[in-house]
Amino acid sequence: MDYADFIHLNILEKKVLNNSEVSVQYLCSKPCVINLEAVASSEFRTGVPVYRRRWNDENNLYVSKTRQVHLKFPSIMVYRDDYIIRNSIIVHSVILYAWISHKSASSYDIEQNEDYQDAVAKNYTFLEAVPPFERPYKDHKVCLQWGADYLWMLQANKIPQCPHESDDVQILNFIYASSGEKTGIIKKFEQFENRELEMVRQHQIDYPIFTVSIWLYLLHHCEKDLCGILYFIDRKEMYSTPAVFLNEEGYVHIQMHLMRGDDLAVKTSFSLPLKQWFRLDLSFKGGQIEVSSVGKNLKTHHHQSFTFREDFYYDDTAGYFVLGGSGYVNGIEAFFGPVKYYRLSVLETEQISNPLHDEETVEQIDLYYKRCTDIQEMVYEYRYVIRQGEKSQRNCYYENYYLEQIRKYGEKSKCDAFMWEKELRKKYHTLLKLLQEMDFSASDEDGSDIVIEVGRRIFEKVAKDISSANGLSNMGSSVPLLMDSSCCGYHKSSYFLAVVFETGLGVPVDSKKGLLYSLVGAQGNERLAMMNLGYKHYQGINNYPLDLELSYAYYSNIAIKTSLDQHTIKGEQAFVETVRLMDDELLKAQTKENGDVFMWLKHEATRGNAAAQQRLAQMLFWGQQGVAKNPEAAIEWYAKGAIETEDPVLIYDYAIVLFKGQGVKKNTKLALELMKKAAAKGLPQAVNGLGWYYHNFKRDYRKAAEHWLIAEELGNPDASYNLGVLYLDGIYPGVPDRNQTVAAQYFYKAAQGGHIEGTLRCSLYYITGNMEDFPRDPEKAVIWAKHIAEKNGYLGHVIRKALNAYLELSWHEALLHYILAAETGIEVSQSNLAHICEERPDLARKYLATDCVWRYYNFSVSQVNAPSFAYLKMGDFYYYGYQNQSKDLELSMRMYAQAALEGDSQGFFNLALIIEEGNSIPSYILDHLEIDQTLHSSNTSLLQELYYRCWNNSNQESISPCSLALLYFYMRVFWNNILQSTLIYFMGTFLLSVLVAFAVQYFQSLSGRNSPETRSEPLSDERSSSGNSNEDATRLGEQNESTFLNDLAQQESDPQNPLIMS
Repeated sequence: MDYADFIHLNILEKKVLNNSEVSVQYLCSKPCVINLEAVASSEFRTGVPVYRRRWNDENNLYVSKTRQVHLKFPSIMVYRDDYIIRNSIIVHSVILYAWISHKSASSYDIEQNEDYQDAVAKNYTFLEAVPPFERPYKDHKVCLQWGADYLWMLQANKIPQCPHESDDVQILNFIYASSGEKTGIIKKFEQFENRELEMVRQHQIDYPIFTVSIWLYLLHHCEKDLCGILYFIDRKEMYSTPAVFLNEEGYVHIQMHLMRGDDLAVKTSFSLPLKQWFRLDLSFKGGQIEVSSVGKNLKTHHHQSFTFREDFYYDDTAGYFVLGGSGYVNGIEAFFGPVKYYRLSVLETEQISNPLHDEETVEQIDLYYKRCTDIQEMVYEYRYVIRQGEKSQRNCYYENYYLEQIRKYGEKSKCDAFMWEKELRKKYHTLLKLLQEMDFSASDEDGSDIVIEVGRRIFEKVAKDISSANGLSNMGSSVPLLMDSSCCGYHKSSYFLAVVFETGLGVPVDSKKGLLYSLVGAQGNERLAMMNLGYKHYQGINNYPLDLELSYAYYSNIAIKTSLDQHTIKGEQAFVETVRLMDDELLKAQTKENGDVFMWLKHEATRGNAAAQQRLAQMLFWGQQGVAKNPEAAIEWYAKGAIETEDPVLIYDYAIVLFKGQGVKKNTKLALELMKKAAAKGLPQAVNGLGWYYHNFKRDYRKAAEHWLIAEELGNPDASYNLGVLYLDGIYPGVPDRNQTVAAQYFYKAAQGGHIEGTLRCSLYYITGNMEDFPRDPEKAVIWAKHIAEKNGYLGHVIRKALNAYLELSWHEALLHYILAAETGIEVSQSNLAHICEERPDLARKYLATDCVWRYYNFSVSQVNAPSFAYLKMGDFYYYGYQNQSKDLELSMRMYAQAALEGDSQGFFNLALIIEEGNSIPSYILDHLEIDQTLHSSNTSLLQELYYRCWNNSNQESISPCSLALLYFYMRVFWNNILQSTLIYFMGTFLLSVLVAFAVQYFQSLSGRNSPETRSEPLSDERSSSGNSNEDATRLGEQNESTFLNDLAQQESDPQNPLIMS
């Protein structure tokens, strides 16, 4: 009888447990070896042996035997984490193999082949893994020290919650308007918190597996070389995997960084479409790249594959991603839609989930550019026909003197006959009428900018109409003209329309159209439109999502332009001044060329007063204090002061304009003499200027560094920045290589001194997080970039127009321009606009669909530099309730507390009155005010502290509500302490009367000794908002000439010194 070898496994509980009992039944026909092996697999490793056991059986042949085996697994597989077992593993599967191998009869000493595949009989079974937090704790049979045991007991029953993480990341959710310049959206990715995902990511560094999906609306192909779509910058500020660009023909250029260190690039055989929404999908798997272009209907337009034999290097945490432009490359001219990034997955086009969310805005963008194409073609055609007609007429005119005079001085020719369809003429009848009124004879021969010029003329006509007394009433009829102007590429009209629709200025509110024209204006490089988008995304208001990286993309663009704009004297620019409409003294100091202040300064400057010459030149050069910008006149005063007064500042300023040729012919020789003269007088900026001369003109970096080190010691921020540039470029004397760390330290020091380029550098470090000393902080990056952007001269021009209109009592024009400035997010314009709406509520109700006062005071208190009176206003609104807004006592207290922290005594006074009314202040507000609640646990003690701080922050030399409130508080406490009997009552009444009379007489005498200009605060217990400004005011007529001139010279800080390296 033949016996067949077999082996069976019987397990009562098929789970991975320590001491699991397995019944092994087997039969051997020859001397044999029975083997048991358990193999475990996790997400990262497979086939790991975790248990082995074997035994010999030589005697029980042809007999079925059963043996009980207790399985022993590693502790990290079967027990929970504790003080000793730190990292238990998650097991996906465990397979228990069993097999029989025969032993050779001829050679028992020779090692036998006991492999599972060569077994005589074999079997296996699956064991179910137990999740880590369902496992028991292990009894280690050891005694821990009491401290370690106590620490463990505190966390023994706390099950840590694994963060919900996925490898798919939505890089961009909202539409981004890319203007084609060197700014874009910067994203940085950290390591996964999930251990398993992070291990997968690290394993894929040399074998990248990821997918990127990008929605685009492309307006133009790249003008030259390459334009950035999406690329990765490593920690050394070099391109890495992936780098996706667009070239001049519209083909996609893809560059990868190889493991061996060099780069490899490919180019698609298909070009990307213009002026239609499409999705660009790129997937990377090892050495294979798949590129697809998909339309809105998700049907594939184009597809191409690339295969490489080289291995790519890819670590998405060792640097940062950029969408659009950066300091290294211009971005594409396009609108970015949603961008999805799958960090660890390769997906087919059909598997990618990246929908276009805002279908309405997407559709409006498409319709806008289709309409604009028609309008631009009409303008080109009209101009062409006019010019052709003029050429044919000119040939006749030259032969007839009379006709030639008509051509020169008579009415300009119009063209009423065009080959356009009646429907088209009816649709654009307003545009056609304007075209017929325009003179094209003076336009350039090739007509390169004729469309923008038409747009400018339309805008100027509309701006003139709506700036009139009742112009805002006709806003509805002006909107179509502004739309035509926007289509012609004049994007001041685009921003104008954005503000009109968002605020309901003369038209119903339409947030979708407001968003459309904000995006169109920003894409067209309109500064105010970019600031508007940057501000809305920074605050997350008006249905704009809070997105700091997106906000930084817009603000950094304007910040860079601000630096460049200050180096030019062209364009409608003015110095951005902080003038609050409730500051009467500062308003009195505003002037014009025929104003008293200007004429007096001119008189003093003519007499040779250096301070007057310096202030007069600054006002004319930068357009300050209400004076129109006039660089030529400013330079005359610089020259006169430099020659006559020997004033070092005037000498330096004149040297600057001679070096740069700003409004005057360049004269390097004279400029150098003047600069040395000013430096010899110890002027820090002049010493820096000499360093700039040696750097730019002589390329003598040693002398440049010597001068800059001296200037830096004197506190000049320009010198700090310039030293940083030397280190960054690797040309600092005696230092062989670039040193970005030292350079960044100098840039930070320059930024602390208010240096524009230094601040820009630091904001870039904060957004990228690529420098050790600058940990990534997107919010700080936005704040720093916003600070520079708000110094832009074009914004200053709008603010100046608003202020001039207010001073001239042109309320409609002031309202219009303050709205344009306020929507960019500049705080002083927001609070000024709210003030106008309070002064003229009839005007606000008539023309604005939004609640002007509430909206702009609310915007103001959301700023980092909000004034205290805005907090007090909002506190009052929340306390009493404002129109449709309900009361909110807690929010009211928060506003008052913030005003108090700004040093406003009214904030402390209002908080004290709230307590007097029987309310309590939340503990977190007291903590914010740094009031120790253990020392001031009672209301009496708290009131004493608040009234004392109120008095301490008010004018202590005159009677104020705070001083009276503090006195009254002490009298009440004293009264309550002595009020024990009738006799004491009468005595107390008498003494109290005497004390009050004495106090009143004392304060009156003290107030009488004060200076005439000192004004006491109103003696009222009612809660009110303080309207006092914190800015220094120039008091005319009450100071001597020297003090007056010094105040004028210091009223506005000098604009950023242009002597810096770009």
